[in-house]
Amino acid sequence: MLERTKQWARLLKRDVIALWIAARDSRTPWHAKLAAGAIAAYALSPIDLIPDFIPILGYLDDLIIVPLGILLVVKLIPAPLMAEYRAKAAGRAKQASYGGMIAILAIWIGGAAALLRWSWPGGLF
Repeated sequence: MLERTKQWARLLKRDVIALWIAARDSRTPWHAKLAAGAIAAYALSPIDLIPDFIPILGYLDDLIIVPLGILLVVKLIPAPLMAEYRAKAAGRAKQASYGGMIAILAIWIGGAAALLRWSWPGGLF
């Protein structure tokens, strides 16, 4: 079972890189390109939307949200193109997505500002 889990994780990493390639290819349909870019940027981001140190919820995105997002986007991309992207991804190493990191940081900062505004007596802003 452990070996099967490791194989699944390797295939998931390959598919993330394949989605990154798909998001940058002009042959990918625009809606699939948009979704592929979002999922790949989030998966490759060094910062999670839900930090891993939060019990249970911290790993929810890694174990459920990202794989389901990848599955959805793979279904949006035509099979021959996805096979080509997977072949290209097999030879590449995982890269960090700084655009994804910036998006996650913006969400956290916006959420903190909204919480501060809501909780501050008399309003801060």
